[in-house]
Amino acid sequence: MDKRLDQNIQVLEGEFPQWLVRATGVTKAFGEGHTKIPVLKGVDLEVARGEVLLLVGPSGSGKTTLLSVIAGILDADDGDVTILGETIRDFSPAEKTRFRRDHLGFIFQQYHLLPTLTAAENAAVPLLIRGVSKQEAVARAEEVLRTVGMGGRLAALPTKLSGGEQQRVAIARALVGEPQLLLCDEPTASLDAETGHRIVGQIRENGKKPDRAVIIVTHDSRIFEFGDRIVHMDDGQVHQIQQGPEAFN
Repeated sequence: MDKRLDQNIQVLEGEFPQWLVRATGVTKAFGEGHTKIPVLKGVDLEVARGEVLLLVGPSGSGKTTLLSVIAGILDADDGDVTILGETIRDFSPAEKTRFRRDHLGFIFQQYHLLPTLTAAENAAVPLLIRGVSKQEAVARAEEVLRTVGMGGRLAALPTKLSGGEQQRVAIARALVGEPQLLLCDEPTASLDAETGHRIVGQIRENGKKPDRAVIIVTHDSRIFEFGDRIVHMDDGQVHQIQQGPEAFN
C-alpha cells in the first residue's frame, strides 16, 4: 500500500464515517456487439461500518458480479465503488492487489484451495502473503480452523477433505487476517444447518466492529437472521432493501 492510500485510510478510520462501502451507478456487461449482455444496470448500494449485509436474489441477477466489482476483481463499465474512502477505479492494478491483501477477505463458491498445501497451510495463505513468518501464520491459522470445527484435520490435503470441510478451510482462510471487509459468496452452500449457523455467527462476529463490514451473497434463508439488512437483487438491479424484523418474515 502506498503512503497516500495508507494515510487516507488511517484518517477515515479515526473519523469513523457511517459507511465502509459505497457503490454508485455501477454497470457491468459481458460480451461485445449483439452478444453483449448487461449484468449490472446502475446499482447503488451502501454498506455501513459494523454491518452484516445479505445480498439475495435469483441466479443470474448479478449478485456475484457485484461482489467481484466491489472487490476490484472485475472493473465496472461505469459508476464508482468506494471502500474506506478510496475509489477503486483510481487504483493501479498493483494498488488493487495490495488493497485486497491488506483490507479484504474472500469466501469463494469454489473454495480455490491449493492442492499441495495442508488445511492449515491453505488457511495461512493470507498471512504469508502479508509477510508473516510461516510458523506464526500456520499457528494462527490452526487457531481459526479449530473455531470452525477443523481441529482434527489440520494436516489434511484438500483431496482428503469433504466439500463441507473444504468450505470450512476457505472460511478460516478468509477470517485469519481479520479483514475490514469480508466478502462471502454462498458460504453455507456445503454446510449442514447447525454448522452453517455456527460459522455464520462467527462471520457476523467478525463484522460487528466499527472498522469492519461483511457482505454475504446467499440463497440460504436459514441464515437470514444474521443480517442487519437484506438487499434483494433481480435483473442487475437492487429491487428491495429490508431491515429490522421485517427482513426475516
